[in-house]
Parts: sequence; C-alpha cells; structure tokens
Amino acid sequence: MWAGPFTSMSQKTLVIVPTYNERDNLPPLIQRLMALPVVVEVLVVDDNSPDGTGRVADAIAAKNPMVYVLHRQEKDGLGRAYCAGFAWALQRDYEFIFEMDGDFSHNPDDIPAFLNAAQDADLVLGSRYCNGIRVINWPLKRLMLSMSAGKYVRAVTGMPVSDPTGGYKCFRRRALMSLNLDAVRSNGYSFQVELTHRIWMQDMKIVEVPIIFTDRFQGSSKMSRKIVWEAFWMVWRLWINSGLRRAPNRRPAG
Repeated sequence: MWAGPFTSMSQKTLVIVPTYNERDNLPPLIQRLMALPVVVEVLVVDDNSPDGTGRVADAIAAKNPMVYVLHRQEKDGLGRAYCAGFAWALQRDYEFIFEMDGDFSHNPDDIPAFLNAAQDADLVLGSRYCNGIRVINWPLKRLMLSMSAGKYVRAVTGMPVSDPTGGYKCFRRRALMSLNLDAVRSNGYSFQVELTHRIWMQDMKIVEVPIIFTDRFQGSSKMSRKIVWEAFWMVWRLWINSGLRRAPNRRPAG
C-alpha cells in the first residue's frame, strides 16, 4: 500500500469524471478510485449517454455515499461538462478537485502523487511528456499531433509546461475560485489549455507530475477535426486577450 506524506483527512478531494457512453468502464473505474490509499469522492457528470451510463452511475451512487451523479440533458462538450462539475464542487467544501477521463486512459493510482504535489501548488498537471514520452496504444500520427500541439502552445503563449493539452489535473480550490467559469469559451481539448493559461497568467503555481497515458481499449475516441481547429485558434485568442504578453505579471514577494 502507498505510504506518502499526504495524510490530511480534513481537506476533501473530489474526482470529476465526465461520461458519454462509458457504461462498461465506469464501474471498474469507480472501484479503483474507492480502493485508493487516500480518500476521494467521485462526481460523474453524464451527458445523457444513449448507452445508459447515467443509469449505471445512479445505481452505483445509490449504494455508495462517496459517489454522486450530475445529469446533463445533452452532449454539450467536455468543457461544459467540467465547468458544471467545478461549479458543483465549489458549492461544497472540496479543497482538491480533479479532472479525470472515464476510459482508464488516466491511471487512478497516480492520484496520491498529484495530492502530494498539490500541497505546494495551485494546479497539478499530469504530463505525458515530462522527462520522456509516456504514451501507450497511440498511433504515431496521434502522438505527433499531441506533441506538436504542446510546442505550438508554448511558442504562441510562452506557457512553460510540457503537456498543456493533457486532461489529468488537480486544482486547488483557490485556483478554480479565481476563474470566471462563465467566461470560459473553449469546449474541446483547447479547454485544457485555456484553464491552465488563465491560472498561469495570474502567477499561480503550476507543477507537472509524470504520468503514463494509455489510450482507451473500450469505446471510441472523442477526437474530431472541429476539436483540433478550436484548439488551433484558441491559442491565439488567449495570447491576444492577455495583451500579447507571454508571461504573467509577477506577484510581489511577501
């Protein structure tokens, strides 16, 4: 069993899992989360999945008081699902709030390492490219697209993170409180870039922890041409909206 410095039980942790047609993945994923050596609660945000994922989530929540379900009426994008989950979390007393895919591409066993890093950070990013490439089951074309996107984001915005498009994250409550979630414009993978950029531009502390990313073995990818183009243009919009700055205004010491 993991034994690390993160032992506080007073700071609650919520893992937000957005779902759309994940009925086969959801039960074993929640089982893994409940078996962690740290205590976490889970919020499933389901976009009215045709395969009945929402009903599966309700059945799990009915038996487990650590699991909650937020039903949305239609498939409205990853960004909108996470913003709904963030708003739900901020109305309650969670200190650490995770983004996590529902298809096992993110390893639940990494959560204790995120929580350790979050003790001295505002946002912890799970990086597939920190100190090497850690991606399993991706075709070369997809890998090159992801790595090129990271370089593109750094070149335009100046944001010094190795994996800005990654979706495995842990936010401190204060980081999410600093954001106007209603003003977040992006919805696909660019949503990940936009939130990190908004936090970085406030000179809040961001750290990366290495993860191994395993592409889904069940179901189908949500990647589309529309998502790619949204991400392409969003980066320039972020740079323009930040006054063409490529670094945050540093906070005074003390």
